[in-house]
Amino acid sequence: RGGIRLRSSVRKGFLWLGVIASLVLFAVCAALLYAAWRERGNVPDGPLPPSAPASPPAAVDTQPSPTPEPASVVREAVLFAVGDIMVHMPQLPAYYNEATGMYDFSPWFEDVRPLFAEGDWVAGNLETTLAGADLKYSGFPRFNSPPELAADLREAGFHVLSTANNHSLDRGWTGVVRTLERLREAGLVPVGTAEDEETARRPVIVERRGIRLGFLSYTYGTNGLPIPKDKPFAVNLIDPERIREDIARTREAGADFVAVFLHFGNEYEKWPSDFQRDIARGAVEAGADLVLGSHPHVVQPYEIWEDPGAGGTDAGRRGLIFYSMGNFISNQTGGGTDTGLIVKVRLIRTEMPDGRVVLELAPPEFVPTWVHIRKQNGKRHYRILPLPHVLDNDRRDRFTPDEYARMEQIWKETEAHVRAFEPSVGGENPVRS
Repeated sequence: RGGIRLRSSVRKGFLWLGVIASLVLFAVCAALLYAAWRERGNVPDGPLPPSAPASPPAAVDTQPSPTPEPASVVREAVLFAVGDIMVHMPQLPAYYNEATGMYDFSPWFEDVRPLFAEGDWVAGNLETTLAGADLKYSGFPRFNSPPELAADLREAGFHVLSTANNHSLDRGWTGVVRTLERLREAGLVPVGTAEDEETARRPVIVERRGIRLGFLSYTYGTNGLPIPKDKPFAVNLIDPERIREDIARTREAGADFVAVFLHFGNEYEKWPSDFQRDIARGAVEAGADLVLGSHPHVVQPYEIWEDPGAGGTDAGRRGLIFYSMGNFISNQTGGGTDTGLIVKVRLIRTEMPDGRVVLELAPPEFVPTWVHIRKQNGKRHYRILPLPHVLDNDRRDRFTPDEYARMEQIWKETEAHVRAFEPSVGGENPVRS
């Protein structure tokens, strides 16, 4: 029995020894974990800082927040406008494809296409008809051009074309109707001629970037070719009272700005006539913001016309008059007829917080152009060159040194001439005359 009690005591001793070893091991592990936490910065050295006293509850602002002032909404869009688009017979042969039996005039516009891509509206004067081959193609004095020209103009960037000019009836009533059809098929907006009374009276308004620009067009005459008596709406003739009524109707239809094409003046005269001044200024006083002139085939100066209003008050109107933008494309040379002008105007519409709408025209910019003509294999090849862009960006290896010198001269002379009425140029300022 004594041996049994001894073995029992030994077993109890080992049991207590195991318990003690377990506690020691637990304590060592706890110490190691504590040391690791301290190294990682989870437990600060030294005593913990005392707790910060509780902050008093924040005061509640019972006043309503002020309503922010509504901002003005400013909209801007750009108009490009050019002068006469003409097609003389020497312009055709190099652009005829015998395999397809069609014409391709797109090379004419390759240098201006990137510039026009920046515009919201691109407009010009189409001084030819597109009456079809069955009525025979011809140039001066009675124009009829291949209808492919319409699609090429649209591809070049044009949107609106004036069709009221002295060559509108060069293929009679049939030419008027077919030209309108070809233009609309190409996605262009014609203005100035019409196939019926309703179309003639309907305001032409083209909206871009939230700005609505109305277009009107009139010509001094049709080279003695009579407008059909039963179709007096076929071609718009210059009539101050008619212009005034049409501007008012276009405004009433929602136009923010109104541009009026006027085909007038004396051919090859570099200064506007009294007739041009009277009609253009009267259009501005009647509500036009822009007058886009054509027919002289050379560039004439522009002016900012300000009408002081009835009784000499400050309630009058202000508009930009471009008396003649010259030839955009033609076979004419000499005397400035191979020179044209691309006019750039930025239109601004500001919607004020109080509901008022402020309309502004930024100062115009000008891009003089030159029709470069090159003979190759007995045919004449044409390119419309926007001179500032060509001279500033060209590698000077596309043309001859004499041609580059000619471009520099045209650019300088045209820019000076178109600004001749500006006070800063030193000449008489007709704006306030």
